[in-house]
Amino acid sequence: MYLKIKTPLCFWFCILLTISCTTKTEHTPSHSGNPLFDGWYADPEAIIYGDTYWIYPTYSAPFDQQVFMDCFSSKDLENWTKHERILDTVAVKWADSAMWAPGVIENKGKYYLFFAANDVHEGEVGGIGVSVADQPQGPFKDLLGKPLINEIVNGAQPIDQYLFRDQDGTVYMYYGGWGKCNLVKLNEDFTGLVPFEDGEIYKEVTPEGYVEGPFMFIREGKYYFMWSEGGWTGPDYRVAYAIADSPFGPFERIGVVLEQDPDIATGAGHHSVIHAPNNDQYYMVYHRRPLGETDGNHRVTCIETMEFEADGKIKPVKLTHQGVEANLLGDK
Repeated sequence: MYLKIKTPLCFWFCILLTISCTTKTEHTPSHSGNPLFDGWYADPEAIIYGDTYWIYPTYSAPFDQQVFMDCFSSKDLENWTKHERILDTVAVKWADSAMWAPGVIENKGKYYLFFAANDVHEGEVGGIGVSVADQPQGPFKDLLGKPLINEIVNGAQPIDQYLFRDQDGTVYMYYGGWGKCNLVKLNEDFTGLVPFEDGEIYKEVTPEGYVEGPFMFIREGKYYFMWSEGGWTGPDYRVAYAIADSPFGPFERIGVVLEQDPDIATGAGHHSVIHAPNNDQYYMVYHRRPLGETDGNHRVTCIETMEFEADGKIKPVKLTHQGVEANLLGDK
C-alpha cells in the first residue's frame, strides 16, 4: 500500500519561474565578431576620438580601383557605421590611384588624414599626402596640393605612414615600404617637416625583418615599435615588435606577435593598436585573408585582444572568429 501525493500546480509554477529568472540573469557578453564589417578592407588605422572608435582602412582592390577611402565608426566595437568616400582622387588632384594606408590624428580641433598614393617610384609624382577635415568622418580635402613626401629617401618608398604624438606633444611620423623605415618630425600645422636637433630631416630607424606598416605606442614609459614582415599576399605576412626607451630607438627585434592561423585565416598583418582608457584594455586591429581566398586583395579588417607579460613583452595574439567583447568607451 502506498499513498499517491499530488503536487499542487502552484509548486511547479514556482519552479519554472525560478528557472526562468535564473536564465535571464545569466549574461553572455556580446562580441564584435570577425571581420568587423563587410567588404574588402586592409591596413586598418584605429583611433579613439571622444566616445567613439574609428577605423580608417585601405579599400582593398586593384591599384586602379583604389581611388577613394571609406571609414567606420562604433560606440561599442560591435556595431559599425560606414562613412563612404571620405577622401578620393577628385579631392587630391595629384593622386590617380593606389590610395593606401590612412594615418590619422587630431590637431587643434581639426582632423588630419595622411595617405599614400600612386605607388610612387623614383622620378614619379606621388607619395605621402595630407588631408584635413572639420570632423572625423570628413569629407577631407587636400591640405598641400602636392605630396608632403615625394622622394625616395634612404631607400624607403613613401607609404604606410603612422602619426605618433610623443608625451611632450611632438608629432613624429614613421613611414616606409621596400624594407626601409624613416622617422621625420612634423611642424605645428602639418604642412611640412622640421629638422631634428642634429640638423637631419630623415632618420632611418629600420629594425631587423622590417618590410612595411610601422606603428608606435607608449606603455609604462616604454616605446613599443611594431611593423609587418613577409609578403603581403603570402602566408608569411606577420607582425613583429621591439621595445625602446625613446621614439628614436634603437629598435631591437623581440619577436612575432601576430601571424596566420591555418584554421582561422591567412596573411594576418598591417595592424594598429587602440587602448581603451576606461578598462586599460589594448586591442590589435589588423587585416587578414579568409580561408579559401586566393586573390591578394581579398582582405578583411579584424580585431583581437592584446595582452602583456609581467615583464612588458607582448603575448602572442590569437586569431579568432568572435573578436572581442563589446566595450562602450563610457563604461567603467
